[in-house]
Amino acid sequence: MSENPIVRINKNLESWYESINDPNSAQLNVLNKLINIYKKTDYGILNNIDSIDSIEDYQKNFKELKYNELELWLQKIREENYKIFLHEAPLTWVMTRGTTSKSKIIPVTPTHLQDLIKCGSRAVLNYSMNKGGLNLLSGNVLNLQFPSNISKLRVGGKEVVCGFSSGTYAKLNPMMMGLGLIPRQEEIDALQTDLTRKGWETRYEYIFHKSKDKQIVSIIGVAPVQTGFARYIKKKHNIYPKDVWDLKVIYTTSVAKIHSYYAEILKKMYGDLPIIEMYTATEGAFAQQIDGLPYIVPNYDTYLFEVKSGSKYKMLHQMKRGEWGKLIISTSMLPRYEIGDLIEAFGKNYYRVFGRDNFLVNIEHRLFKMFFGWFL
Repeated sequence: MSENPIVRINKNLESWYESINDPNSAQLNVLNKLINIYKKTDYGILNNIDSIDSIEDYQKNFKELKYNELELWLQKIREENYKIFLHEAPLTWVMTRGTTSKSKIIPVTPTHLQDLIKCGSRAVLNYSMNKGGLNLLSGNVLNLQFPSNISKLRVGGKEVVCGFSSGTYAKLNPMMMGLGLIPRQEEIDALQTDLTRKGWETRYEYIFHKSKDKQIVSIIGVAPVQTGFARYIKKKHNIYPKDVWDLKVIYTTSVAKIHSYYAEILKKMYGDLPIIEMYTATEGAFAQQIDGLPYIVPNYDTYLFEVKSGSKYKMLHQMKRGEWGKLIISTSMLPRYEIGDLIEAFGKNYYRVFGRDNFLVNIEHRLFKMFFGWFL
């Protein structure tokens, strides 16, 4: 007999809530799980995984990896054997959007996908269960995801179809607790579009045509794409999404300044709706908004979080209000991966990812802290 959906939802959320109440224990449990996973890889053995008994041991044995270093291992996986770096064979490979640098290619393993689905659903489930229960879960979601079939990648001497992570994840998990995507990802892929202006307009027009007469309760996706779609139908059809659908909530992700910049624009286009932030990436679904405050709360029960400030490391949950630095995440696929984002603590497990780790963002934030830090 399959598990009752309400029981499954509650178990998922309760695991998150418990980890927030005791992040130290949750993170130690995650470390132990990851150690057992990394033991099955050549990379783990190379880094003396059997000698690790603590976070300090882990930090000492495994150096943090930036993507240019990780890429060398991923290339070996594609050319040789997945066990060089992964504990299980990839289901597929996906691309990042590459908005701030070149597009990254990341494998998708069964465990990674399971973790991403579990944590990626939490923003929706948490909001719905607190604002009306299953009623908010019965409806359709506007599908604004990227194509999942835009390129080809050579793996093990064969060519495999490769696309953007958002579209690939939508295709691998098209239904989330009863929410249906309109249009289906297969329809988006069948358009055979690229990321040119023409490609975007072709997708936007198709999405509008397929969904304009449907009951759409929410949208989930990348903030610039959500605003781009609204601008397109305003220009093409002289209406905003709020004139077409009676949306209940917007779930938005993948960029900084969602509440300080995008929220106001989205409300103008889609209506005066709750804007729920999610911190998701190709590499995982790491955190989401838990209440009305404009901050995210990490999934301490699934991923391991560290922060590097200067040459010093600290666990994310140990950061004090106002402290910030480079985020380092560990997942079932990626040991100590410096993901390239900067994160700041606001106390009580509230955080804000305020930008990518580059010179301009660092300078901007230092100036902001200098002149307005007293206010935070």
